[in-house]
Amino acid sequence: MMMQLLLIGGMGALFYFLLIRPQNKARKAMEERLSKLKAGDEVLLGSGLYATIDRVEDKVIYLKLGNTVVKARRQAVAALAGEPAPEQN
Repeated sequence: MMMQLLLIGGMGALFYFLLIRPQNKARKAMEERLSKLKAGDEVLLGSGLYATIDRVEDKVIYLKLGNTVVKARRQAVAALAGEPAPEQN
């Protein structure tokens, strides 16, 4: 009985350290990057388009795509254009 509990506990710890913890770390890093967005930053959107931030509001950003300004949610930003692509696990 005790061996089964140790096995289940070990599997739970392994699950935490291999799946949950790295995902939480990546989520916090992305939230930090999104909170630091400012006008003039060049960003890569989730759709693959590059855009320049025109202005930033609470949950919405306005992006310049050529001569057009479009409205998008902050979560549409996948990365800053100058930083390396996010690592996929």
